[in-house]
Formats: sequence, structure tokens, C-alpha cells
Amino acid sequence: MATMKSVLTAKDKVDVVDVERPSPGPKDALVRIRACGICGTDTFFLHMGGMPAGADGSMRAIPLGHEPAGEIVELGAEVSGLAVGDRVVVNPQGVPSGIIGCGGTLGGMDEYLLIENAEVGGSVAVFPDDMPFDVASLNEPMAVARHAVNRSEAKPADKVVVFGAGPIGLGAAIWLKLRGVEHVTVVDIIPERLETALEVGADAVVNSATEDLTARLTELHGSAVNALGQPRVGTDIFIDAAGAPAVFNSVIANAKWHAKLVMVAVQKKGEVDLGGMLRSELTLIASQGYPTEIFEVTAELVEHRERFAKLISHRVPFGEVGRAFELALTPGAAEKVVVTFDA
Repeated sequence: MATMKSVLTAKDKVDVVDVERPSPGPKDALVRIRACGICGTDTFFLHMGGMPAGADGSMRAIPLGHEPAGEIVELGAEVSGLAVGDRVVVNPQGVPSGIIGCGGTLGGMDEYLLIENAEVGGSVAVFPDDMPFDVASLNEPMAVARHAVNRSEAKPADKVVVFGAGPIGLGAAIWLKLRGVEHVTVVDIIPERLETALEVGADAVVNSATEDLTARLTELHGSAVNALGQPRVGTDIFIDAAGAPAVFNSVIANAKWHAKLVMVAVQKKGEVDLGGMLRSELTLIASQGYPTEIFEVTAELVEHRERFAKLISHRVPFGEVGRAFELALTPGAAEKVVVTFDA
């Protein structure tokens, strides 16, 4: 029996175990993973110790990783449009056995990943041989960021603020600029993240821990009013990629009449000033996943690979996968960690 390494959840750490290497059926493909990013969802599962297993509160270990890129090493006889050796990114939601790396039976951090019902444009997309695997592994989170920008319906003349300079926030900033938005400001409290925001194309940054946010946004985006004529900043669209209650409070305190707030981050508990929303007629737009964007982003990710590569702060070999997750679990230790696999 051929085996492979699989990365499973434990409590605040990972377990690397040997499991049977899958064999593709007639409609399947087998992908050798060459890179896989670590997401905040992965660390959430680690804090929980896995997924709930029953009413008794017990947890079950699950395979991790939903941001994989790799190369096809085996194909079922009925698969068309793909060839052994093709480099592919994966739609983790496009499988019948559950979301890859998020409670399903398959994990993108395994050495090999079975692609059930392999289909170009459905479960996988092919990228060119000169595209680095680590940058290709950003496809899934960049689809999340793209959906948030799509939901914003930002136009070139809009003034946009992105809260949170993690991978999703920075990805949103890139997509906004590629969309033609003239002024994008990124807000965070970590100076290194703000430096990266400028490197990937943000027009301005604000350190909300040391700067007066209202004063800076007024300087950058001008003055406006809310529905009652009270002074507000001239920002048209706010994107929350941070998920902290302070972000909602800041937006509501600064939102002009008919401003928009796009919520893409997983939200922490906090109270929302509904009266403040009313006074600005603030539109709250939720953004979840990537209903259509998972492979819409692939070609542009390839085209602008050098720009997106700046989002990766750490590349850690699979042999040190435990250290990779330690980095991801430690607040402020890393921005984007990608686990790389030997050729």
C-alpha cells in the first residue's frame, strides 16, 4: 500500500500522520501538492482541536489545507481537458466529499490530493509552467478578496478604505487598483503590513494605533456629511478585512450619507450602533467566499504574479510544517505563510 503524509488538526498544533495514498477513479485526478497556504480558518480549527463530532462536545481531527497548488500525476480514463504534468489550482468547494481542508475528507496540505470529478473550470484551473507554485497557491484567498471587491461595486472615482492589511485586505487593495479605483487607503496597526500595502499599490496608509483616523481620512478623501448634515469623511466605500469590533465603530462614526461597508472578515463579537448606521443610511454588504471568482482570478494572478508574491511573508518546507503552523498561530509573527513541497 502506497502511503503519504497528511496534516491533521490537534489542539493548537498539527499532527503529521501516514495515510493511504489515494488512487483516482475513472473521473478523478491525483495532484501532487507543491505549495499550500495557511489560512485563518486553519488556525480556527486548531484552536478548536478539530470539528465537533457529537452532542457530547467531542472533536474529530480533520485534514487541513484549502489553498493548494500542485501538478497532476495520475488521471482517470474518463477525464478530458487535463494531462499528467499540468500545473493546477483547486476549487476546495468543488468536490462531492465536503470542502477540502474545512471539514471534508480531503486536505490540501496532504502530499497528494484526490480531485474528485476533475473538470477544468469546475474543480481545477491550469496555470503556466513558469508560474511559481507558492504564488499560485494564493488563488483561493485572492478569490475571496476579489468577491469582496466585486460586492463593493467600486467605480474608478470612488474613494475606498480597506481595514486590515492581511492577505485578504491586501488582495482587495490590489484588485481595487486593477479595477481602476483611483484612491485606495489601507488601515492597520502593524507598520510592516502598511509598508507592504504601499508596495502592492495602495495610494495611502493609516496606522490607526498612532494616527487620528478621522483627520487622516479627511485629509485624504475630503469632507462630507451624513443624512443629518453632520460632518463626516468623504470615503465612499469601506472594506472590513480585519474583523475587529473597532472597525465597525470607526466606520459608523465616519460614514457619510450613502456610504457602503463591505464585511469580508470573520467578525468578532461586539455591539453595532444601528442608530449611527441609520444617520448615514450606511449600506452593509456581506461578502462570503467566492461564488464565481475562484478561477476568474487565475489569469490575472499569473499576469501580476510579482505583485501578488509580495503578500507571502514566509515560505516553509513541508518537513517543518509544525513550525509553519506555529508561525500562523502566533499573532503578529507572520503575514502569509505558505508551505512548500519538494519537487
